[in-house]
Amino acid sequence: MPELQQSIKRQRKYLIYLLAIFVLGWGFTSAQDIYAGLLLGTTLSLYNHWIIGKRIDRFSRAVAEGRKTPSLGTVLRMGSAALAAMIALRNPDQFNLISTVIGLMTAYAVIIIDFGIQHFIKRTNGKEVK
Repeated sequence: MPELQQSIKRQRKYLIYLLAIFVLGWGFTSAQDIYAGLLLGTTLSLYNHWIIGKRIDRFSRAVAEGRKTPSLGTVLRMGSAALAAMIALRNPDQFNLISTVIGLMTAYAVIIIDFGIQHFIKRTNGKEVK
C-alpha cells in the first residue's frame, strides 16, 4: 500500500504543476477563457483525485479489517464535474466549456502517464518479474 500512496502523492504534485502552468497561461496569453476553463476543470479534477485517494485508503482499511466496504464517492465526483460544467455554461465569456471538460480529464491523463513512466522505470531497472 505505501507504493499506492506514493503514486497518489506524486500525481497530485504533477497536477499542481499543471495548475501553475495554466495560471501562467491565463496570465500571459490572450486565450484567457481557455486557460480559465483548464484551471476550473483541473482544480476540480485535483479535488476528485484527492477524494478518490482518501476513499481508496478507507476502502483498503475496511477490507483489511473485514468490515463493510464504504463507497468510493462516485456521486460526489460526478457532482463536482456537473458543477464545473454549470459554471462554464453560465459564464461562457470567462470559461471555455471544451477546455473545462479537458481539465476535468486531466487527473486521469496524469494517472495513465505516471503509470507508464513508473512501469518503464521498473522494467529498465530490472525490478519487474516476468
